[in-house]
Amino acid sequence: NIPFRMKLVTLKIFTLIVYLLTSKYSYATDVPNIKNLVFHKETKKIGKIEFKNSNNNIENLSSYKNKLILLNFWATWCAPCREEMPSLDKLKSNNKFKNLEIFAINVGNEELKKSIIFYKNYNIKNLEIYFDHLSNLPNEFLLRGLPTTILINKNNEEFARIIGSMDFQNKKFINWLKKYD
Repeated sequence: NIPFRMKLVTLKIFTLIVYLLTSKYSYATDVPNIKNLVFHKETKKIGKIEFKNSNNNIENLSSYKNKLILLNFWATWCAPCREEMPSLDKLKSNNKFKNLEIFAINVGNEELKKSIIFYKNYNIKNLEIYFDHLSNLPNEFLLRGLPTTILINKNNEEFARIIGSMDFQNKKFINWLKKYD
């Protein structure tokens, strides 16, 4: 009877080890290998985040519950921002997403007029203009440079970020992001 119990315990331990190894492996493969995409193993709760829109009204992220949110931090003088903004604009109009909100937040302490000219020069038609009116968001999110995009899930938690420019029309990225919509 004891050898049977030992075999049963050994089988249970073996099954647990296999489960842990395979679930970890499948978790790792769910994240696409895309340049500049950093996926967090543990999500980070987002506090009170406010910024202004082009009408000088305050926007609060807490108003967008149950939404997939992309906070894109940029400035008109940022060359990589110029490179990625048209693809981010196309992502905003992608009808595959039902719960996606994109906030392109200018953190360059610039006048609205500069952002309007920037949007016109780069044919940005789907994104609204937002500003970091308190100049605290780069510190709040520990930004290391521009552009940086913070990905926030429906539970108001940062689950990934994109450090540097990215092609937001990348099919691997869109298919992966769709899982969070």
